[in-house]
Amino acid sequence: MENIILLFLCLALGVGLRYIKSFPINGHIALNHFVIYISLPSLALYYIPKIEISSKLLFPLGIAWLGFALSFLFFSILQKWLGWSKKLTGCLVITGGLSNTAFIGYPVSEALYGKEGLQTAIFVDQPGSFVVTATLAVAAAVYFSKGETNTKSIVSKILLFPPFISFLIACFLNLFQTDFPELMQTVFLKLGSTVTAIALVAVGLQLKIDKNSQHWNFLTLGLFFKLFLMPAFFLLLYKIILGADGVQIDVSIMQSAMAPMITGSILASTYGLKPKLSSMMVGVGIPLSFLTLAFWYWVLTMI
Repeated sequence: MENIILLFLCLALGVGLRYIKSFPINGHIALNHFVIYISLPSLALYYIPKIEISSKLLFPLGIAWLGFALSFLFFSILQKWLGWSKKLTGCLVITGGLSNTAFIGYPVSEALYGKEGLQTAIFVDQPGSFVVTATLAVAAAVYFSKGETNTKSIVSKILLFPPFISFLIACFLNLFQTDFPELMQTVFLKLGSTVTAIALVAVGLQLKIDKNSQHWNFLTLGLFFKLFLMPAFFLLLYKIILGADGVQIDVSIMQSAMAPMITGSILASTYGLKPKLSSMMVGVGIPLSFLTLAFWYWVLTMI
């Protein structure tokens, strides 16, 4: 419950800081960079060396990788059909394709499914959502922000992305079944734990819900895809087509129904992909997702 309170409190603090004149106007930029350069790399260095690689990761992994691919396909088709700009498309691809599998996913999964639910949530998040964010999402951000088609340039951006560098180091440690000294693990855990508060404050600083905003139609479409179409896709694929069942499958589907990822909003904003819309996707998506999650939990109990 404290995690849920933290989410809303930090979001509200970010909104409140906008009205303090002494607070820097572009303070969110510094906070965004802190998340990308310090918080996320620390999470990778702490968690990834501890992940046990096995075939049971396939279904949870599919949530992040297939989910992002589905988002790219869905919004790219709409871009060609409706003539959207690259920046609008990129914003919706990233915020619609990345689920908040950690800061909302962890507490919700544990509350609904216990320890096994939390373990599955970590599988979805760390080798799934985290890696997709550091690779595919960065590539999409580069492409849609500048229309970049130079493969060498995109690969360079990914390789120089701080969380990806830390991911490679962490994978190397995992491969050789080793880890950092306990003292350093504690440091990484504490630095990584800052991501929720700082990222949500940054989102709150950029969140401006204007009733007359031109973004409402795009926001509605983006959240409809994220909160309804994506979990419906995985329900159909995992439960109906593949016939999979069990707590791990249910948790995976629930993870796909989470609100847009906070870090995805930060990434879109950092690359200039409709920052206001990306913030609204998180700011409106998080409270709305608690209603839609209840709906999907009910659906899964009925099947």
